[in-house]
Amino acid sequence: MTVYEADVPGVGRKFELELGGDERLIVLIHHDGKREIYLRPGENQDSQKLFGLTGKRARQLGSILEGAYFQPVEMDDIQVPLGEAIIEWVDIDPSAPLVGQSLQDANIRGQTGVSIIAIQRDEETIANPQPSTMIEAADILVSLGTRDEQRAFVELVETESADSSQS
Repeated sequence: MTVYEADVPGVGRKFELELGGDERLIVLIHHDGKREIYLRPGENQDSQKLFGLTGKRARQLGSILEGAYFQPVEMDDIQVPLGEAIIEWVDIDPSAPLVGQSLQDANIRGQTGVSIIAIQRDEETIANPQPSTMIEAADILVSLGTRDEQRAFVELVETESADSSQS
């Protein structure tokens, strides 16, 4: 991301952050500490003020954005001790053909390579479900597999849901 800086005489300092394409986020810091945030959607378009902040509020927001309060896991950079495997949570649409099938009959591992390691059903978590465990509407299946296997599983669930809605 490119950041441009410029002095604004009599006002303070302006920072422009490229967001992609011609879109830019503009931060104007006044000499008195006030901050104003603008969005410029395109090269020849006017900037739109999004909000203003006091210096104290700006520092609080900056701390949050920086991750001082919560540090998310960047999935692309994650080092998983399971080799290439990752864990995903996949919602099962109530119209999916998987609904009403046992894990064994659904043959998810055989079709995609992922293993179902848990099922979240309302407030209940079924850890290490048995092959005879039935898949119910609105279940969340917790799966373990590589990124490619996870993509295949999501495609299987989405394809089956789409197929049943076309019937």
